[in-house]
Amino acid sequence: MPQYYAVSAVRKATGVRQVPQELVLMSADAEQIRILLVEDDDGDALLVEELLHEAGVGVEVQRARLLADARKLIRDAACVLLDLGLPDSQGLDGLRQLLRQEPDVAVVVLTGLADEYLGEEAVRAGAQDYLVKGDVTGKLLHRVIRYAMERRRWDEAQRQLAVAQAGAQENARLERGLLPSPVLTDPRLSVATRYRAGGRQRLLGGDFYDVVQTPDGWVHALIGDVCGRGPSEAALGVCLRVAWRALVLSGQPPAQVLSAVQLVLKHEQQDEAMFATVCVLSVAPDRVSGILRLAGHPAPLLVTPDGITELSAPACPPPGLNESGSWPGHEVVLGDRWSLLFYTDGLIEGRIARGPFRLGTEGLMGLMRDALGAPPFDPGTVGEGLLNRLIDQVRNLNSGDLNDDIAILALSYS
Repeated sequence: MPQYYAVSAVRKATGVRQVPQELVLMSADAEQIRILLVEDDDGDALLVEELLHEAGVGVEVQRARLLADARKLIRDAACVLLDLGLPDSQGLDGLRQLLRQEPDVAVVVLTGLADEYLGEEAVRAGAQDYLVKGDVTGKLLHRVIRYAMERRRWDEAQRQLAVAQAGAQENARLERGLLPSPVLTDPRLSVATRYRAGGRQRLLGGDFYDVVQTPDGWVHALIGDVCGRGPSEAALGVCLRVAWRALVLSGQPPAQVLSAVQLVLKHEQQDEAMFATVCVLSVAPDRVSGILRLAGHPAPLLVTPDGITELSAPACPPPGLNESGSWPGHEVVLGDRWSLLFYTDGLIEGRIARGPFRLGTEGLMGLMRDALGAPPFDPGTVGEGLLNRLIDQVRNLNSGDLNDDIAILALSYS
């Protein structure tokens, strides 16, 4: 479809009078190009139209006699041919005004002033080229227009690439803060982790986890999820995880650590409505028992040779919503050989086969039983391979990427 008619169709279908410049620039290879000619002289305007007609190319020319009129029409133009001597604008002022309004448009100065210095200034100000009316042929004008559009499209692609690269680097820094290396000295313990950003844009969210062994032999495993997704939530997640690790390593009693984490959240949050769900399990030095604290977060799954069960503890509000500041612990029995699967709710909130039902905890346990085979189960197989398989199966059941982030932490003892 020719570009002019494509733009018109978008306007008609959406009711929007102005079409994004990206759509117009992407049509540089279309059969028909829409040009905005900003020229107050009728004779010069007729000459430009004749030159383009002479070149035998598909061009739709829209004319504006004043800069004020051009500013109303510029959004639909793939390229602007601008005279520097207009009744309401003289010199490079008009060029600067148009580029301030629409930085992504390709502008070619077409003027009667044969001034090399002015041409250099025009290009420095943002024009793609500078042409003198008396020196232009139809083919030259058409070629300059095409090249100007391609250069502008290349500039826009480079800008978007730079933004994407900067975002990727920032995400990498945040991810290192959210997903650290465990601090473990017990060789009988192993850790496997997986993280996958949710949504089509792969925005990093506030899911975080950590594992720390203290000098007294206790091993503390944490997983949490800041409500929402984006750089603010990710940054808050980093703050909470770092605060939790520092408090645990400093020897603070586990019962008081979450109270301090909530205090950090209140001071660092950018929105009073922000909160974070948290699950903390402290494994005793004998490795057969532990203390579980749940703050609005899904409980971990326990894998033993006998089966797969969901651990339980008293339900407490998450940090940010817990006015009492109390998170009582609940003793749990782990057994002689076990694996613990911690996860954020993104893993179980996906839909099943496009239907209205969610996977849920029972569905996740079913996927794990299928992966582990017939009992007795081997807890030692709950590693990276199993975590990858779970994520793939959850995505397949959801018929694509999940909307929420997925963080999984597997802590195994054998």
